[in-house]
Amino acid sequence: MMSTTISRRPLLLAAASSLLLPTLPRRALALDYPTRPVRMVVGFPAGGSADIVARIVAQGLTERLGATFIVDNKPGAGSNFGTEAVAHARPDGYTLMADSVSNAINPSLYRNLNYDQLKDLVPVASIDVVPNVMDVNLDVPAKTVPEFIAYAKANPGKITMGSGGIGSSPHITGELFKMMTGVDMLHVPYRGVAPATTDLLGGRIQVLFDTLPAAVGNIRAGRIRALAVTSRQRSKVLPDVPAMNEFVPGYEAESFHGISAPAGTPREIVAKLNAAVNAALADPQIRARIADLGGDVFTGTPEDYGRYLAGEIERWRKVIAFSGAKAE
Repeated sequence: MMSTTISRRPLLLAAASSLLLPTLPRRALALDYPTRPVRMVVGFPAGGSADIVARIVAQGLTERLGATFIVDNKPGAGSNFGTEAVAHARPDGYTLMADSVSNAINPSLYRNLNYDQLKDLVPVASIDVVPNVMDVNLDVPAKTVPEFIAYAKANPGKITMGSGGIGSSPHITGELFKMMTGVDMLHVPYRGVAPATTDLLGGRIQVLFDTLPAAVGNIRAGRIRALAVTSRQRSKVLPDVPAMNEFVPGYEAESFHGISAPAGTPREIVAKLNAAVNAALADPQIRARIADLGGDVFTGTPEDYGRYLAGEIERWRKVIAFSGAKAE
């Protein structure tokens, strides 16, 4: 009588192979990626710091990964239009978000976003951090941060603090200063930091927590007075200007740039992009270009960037709650 016993070894091998099948296309995709142009969305108009940094990194990725990385400007609603478009894009690695500090501020500033920053996007790579700088008009008698705090407390509500708009980096950075020092200043939002700078120079406002790249020219020319940079340490761009932390312990407020992708993007693609970004940022020429913009290169794993971004969202949530700021 013929035996009907079937060897278990071929069956086990077949079963194991079938379990591997779903992962093989993803790995093959990562090995081949990218095979066509990749779109990097910037939520601001061309010419700003977020756009410039994105173009620097896009060029570095193009050179290292062999496909064209295209910067696509989608301005509007404090970068929300662009972020929402990426959050709802196909998670295949061909649509990326060029993050900025707005991606940490907006989750608290806007009440009804059509995306969740921490659920609908995944962190890919950090790029750099950029401090702001506390500038005052030359007619302000204070020459140091302690003198300014004393002056502001002696004149509550009389000092005007400009910004590039409600929820902008200069606004929220100034609100953090108010929260940690107890000073009372009147916030005057502008449609962009350029007109705020014009009024600072003209004496129509007294203080502006401007981005370092935008302020450094006027500071070096002696047209405004820099009291402190908002990073924890002094900036190499303005080494003689103190860090706010020297006078207000624990104060730290930086803009940043990074890259995110739609949730569900294969881990292998995220890892490949992260490695390529880190390699680009190790290039001395790219590091020098970012330094010229006032930035300090800041690299790590996707997990490192994810922890940093979550921490920044929590930091600004507290400040926005304190200020009562709401998006217009």
